This record gives sequence, C-alpha cells and structure tokens, in this order.
Amino acid sequence: MAALAATLGVEWPAAVGWLLGFALFLMLLGVVDDVRGLSVRLRFALYGLCCLGVVVALAAPPKGGHWWLVLPAVLALLWGLNLYNFMDGIDGLAALQCFFAAGAAGLLAWVYGGASQYALFCGLLAAAHLGFLLWNFPPARLFMGDAGSIPTGFLLGGLWLWGSIDGALAPEVWLILLAVFLTDATWTLIRRLLRGDNVLQAHREHLYQRLSRHWGSHLSVDFAFIAVLSLWLFPLAWLLQTNQEYSLFLVTLAYSPLLICMAKTTDMT
Repeated sequence: MAALAATLGVEWPAAVGWLLGFALFLMLLGVVDDVRGLSVRLRFALYGLCCLGVVVALAAPPKGGHWWLVLPAVLALLWGLNLYNFMDGIDGLAALQCFFAAGAAGLLAWVYGGASQYALFCGLLAAAHLGFLLWNFPPARLFMGDAGSIPTGFLLGGLWLWGSIDGALAPEVWLILLAVFLTDATWTLIRRLLRGDNVLQAHREHLYQRLSRHWGSHLSVDFAFIAVLSLWLFPLAWLLQTNQEYSLFLVTLAYSPLLICMAKTTDMT
C-alpha cells in the first residue's frame, strides 16, 4: 500500500508508517502462530503493545496532543482486532466487511471531508480485500486466518482513530459501518461471560455461524450481510457524516434492529 501510494506521489503522515509497520508485524505474528502456535498471553501482550504504539503515534503532538485518548483507544483497538478474528469463521464474511467498511469510509471522507490521503488509504485497503475475495468467496480456496484477520481488524481500528483525530470522518460513522461485527461479537462474548464459559475456548455460537448452519450455506449468510450493509448501514453512515448533530439517534437506529435480531435468535442452533 505504501509503495503504491508513493508511485502516486502521496506522502502520508509519519504515523501512518507506524500503522502499516505494526500491521505487518501482526501479520508475521499470525503466520508464526498458525505454523508453530503461540501462547494466548504472549499474543495478547504483543497485540497490546502494537495497539499502544500506534495510538501514541497517531494521538501524539503535533496532532493536538490527544493524550486522553490513549487508554480508551488502546482498549478499543485491542477489542477490534480480536473481534475481527472472532468473526472470521465462514467464507467471505471478514473480507466483505473490510471491503465495505473501508470503501464506504473512503468514499465519505473524500466526498464530504476532502481528505484525499485518508480516502486513498481506505480505498487501497478495500481494493486489497476485494482482490482477496476472488479466492475467499464461497466456496473459498484461500482463507484469511490469524495472519489476515488480526492485521485487518487493527488497520480498520487505526483508520477509525486517524480519521477521528484529523477530522476526516466522524468516529460514529465507523460504529455504523462495523455495526454487524461489533454487535455479534460483543453480544456473544457477554453472553458467554455471563454463563461462566471459557471465553478463550473456540466455539461456534456467533449469529453468523448459527445462521450458516441453519441455512446450510455460507453464501446465503454473505448475501444477507451484503443486503444489511448496503441497504441499511451505508445510508445511515452517509446521513451521519452529513448530519453529525443527529449522530446519537442514527447510531441507535443502526444498532436497534441488530440487537433485536440477536435477542430473538439467541436459542437458534
């Protein structure tokens, strides 16, 4: 991405180099984990250090010294990269989410924020995942794994932070664009915690996994996901970017049917 941007004459802020560098490290860490297996504690410690590093790089002066953001931003990034890993369980879903979210964010930032550098980064990330979808769309011939899902979640979280600090995109826009993943992963984790389950143990209780078993198809879940993203979430994200005074109402509107759906399908196997 950085090399392609350089050929186009784009000079990103130095902090973006750190974002890409940490993402590359997370990809290599995922490869090592897939091949040899690493302890959960070691992986989480390294994930946390990467999140801290990129938050400090993006939030530090001269960008305004947003030091109050550090702790909540680190926790948000750490949750984001882990939930993305949780949601990479059927063919195509995780790549579709990144393509849609990054592409929509780039479009909105370019048209309404005039943030060409930010929009280009979003567009390149979306394009990379569209290319990956050629092999990952059901029936998949290539899978994302930790080496793909962890840095993807990390990059999307970094884009949320970068856009929020630079004013390229309202931060609530990302909450809407990632609403399906955030709702499914968070609801499922809380439910397992309340039951006293081991949350580090692999399971198949996410709604997208239950739907794929119920419908007997990964493709059906992907098409339903595309419909929700394009017909519901993108219009709301567009409205929020152009009417930020209604952000609380629009975020609530985006999440309400998703939460109702989670509640009504809790017992579905």
